[in-house]
Amino acid sequence: MPIRAISRAIAVLKAINRHGSLTMMDIARAAGLPYPTTCRLVQTLIFEGLVEQEPDRKQYRPTALVQSLAYGFQQDDRLVEVARPHILALTRRVGWPVSIAMRVGAAMVLRDSTHAKTPLTFDHYYPGFTVPLLESASGKLSLAHAPDEERQALLAWMEAAGAVAPAYLRAAATLVDVARIRRQGYAVQDLNHHNLTPGKTSSIAVPIFLGDQFKAAMTLIFFAASMDVGAALDRYLADLKATAQAIGAELHPAAGRKRAAGA
Repeated sequence: MPIRAISRAIAVLKAINRHGSLTMMDIARAAGLPYPTTCRLVQTLIFEGLVEQEPDRKQYRPTALVQSLAYGFQQDDRLVEVARPHILALTRRVGWPVSIAMRVGAAMVLRDSTHAKTPLTFDHYYPGFTVPLLESASGKLSLAHAPDEERQALLAWMEAAGAVAPAYLRAAATLVDVARIRRQGYAVQDLNHHNLTPGKTSSIAVPIFLGDQFKAAMTLIFFAASMDVGAALDRYLADLKATAQAIGAELHPAAGRKRAAGA
């Protein structure tokens, strides 16, 4: 079981870091915590130099010191380096932003995206942005491709930690969903609710493999009002899969040739 105080402090820091500048009440709402608890945690983060109050405003923002939390992180730079030109080219072809995300614990963490390279987006998303596993296309894809034992252990931990309702976990953990996603080679999320514009976009995610191992999810994000998921699949799925395969082949040339031959 996690240490609740640490989990709450991390939730507060993530809320401030995600939105950039928030009032104390907004931080409490975003972190899902009582107002008095939030005040104590924010004051602690100010003491540690990770958060500061804006001059002449009752709003709080992250400081440059939060970057020190990532100094030791160098994992998968090769993935970003290889994928970048491919997702830029895909965005130029289809117009919509594309992202690369990897699972870290019970969340998917953005490693790169092309939101800043297209006007067809409501907001820009940068590395470090997180979305939940069970309510994102990339998260569902990652869960489906996780080894069965690892997936069950992760879902059990999420239930024990109270992250989501047990009934919802049981529905998400069915082997039918896993088998379908693996067989079809994609996962979808209709109306994304855990982003900066809840309910306005939908997503399709396809896997990037390193050999036979799932490496990351590549996700196309589009305006929900512009088309439904079925139309988006008809229009973009083949290009998405081909792009993901090209990234995987460049990461692992021998495995890429084997996978292409098998297809």
